[in-house]
Amino acid sequence: MKIVVTGATGHLGRQIVDHLTELVAPTNLTLGVHTPSKALDYADQGMTIKSLDYTEPATVAAALDGADVAVYVPSKSHDSFSRVTEFEHVVTAATQAKVGHLVVMGFIADQANNPFDLSAFYGYVPRRLASSDLSYTIVRNALYADPLVPYLPELIELQNVIYPMGDQALSFISLADSAAAFAKIAVTPALWTRPMYTLTQDRAYTMPELAEVLSTVSGEKIGYAPVTNAEFGNIYNEGNEGHMLSSMYAGGSMGLLDITTDDYAAIMGHPAQSLPEFLKENYRR
Repeated sequence: MKIVVTGATGHLGRQIVDHLTELVAPTNLTLGVHTPSKALDYADQGMTIKSLDYTEPATVAAALDGADVAVYVPSKSHDSFSRVTEFEHVVTAATQAKVGHLVVMGFIADQANNPFDLSAFYGYVPRRLASSDLSYTIVRNALYADPLVPYLPELIELQNVIYPMGDQALSFISLADSAAAFAKIAVTPALWTRPMYTLTQDRAYTMPELAEVLSTVSGEKIGYAPVTNAEFGNIYNEGNEGHMLSSMYAGGSMGLLDITTDDYAAIMGHPAQSLPEFLKENYRR
């Protein structure tokens, strides 16, 4: 089985590759990467490295050529138009290459009424795939728990969680758990019978509940004092990501980011790691 992973040197992509090496020989893996020099460690393990630029259809086609399974991890572009364009290149290339199965990263903020900047892209993905002739599985992630670890010292200093969420809740999944599920799906045809899975932990957290978990893990008192969406966007506008982030929490404040499922357990045979356990394992006071 030849498995191609795109975006293979990103945060999620690397972990998917690492989990795949536990399931298949490295020589079965081809990695499509924007900067091949970042994948030299994988080349040394026997993986095939191909240069891939989502804006250049020829490179996408070359990366997917001969793939039995392809795992598509989108770029980090901040607007839906760019991502839809790259996804069209992937769908076209996968169709022409007769890829046996396509595993696609999705996100729970894909509802038609979600104001998140990228909801149009994530809503487009299942509709576009449904109109294709491809065999596919969409793997929707909840919010990643991982950014809470480096963010915790700032929250301790602020003494509050400040997400503009009102009384609504957020659900999470760790990168490691997400990647493990992607890898398992990629190598398990029996899991391809469902077109979509949603990866979450077993519960969602209101902001006071999240603050309580963070307080317990850190040993510091953290409350909840939300800022406005505009203030949040201004505070965290590094790399011009402010509006994208604030728009995500705008969707969250509408109750659109609190989804929980048992899909992870259905895939992996055990529940996802809980948020308190993940934070205890990864946060060092």
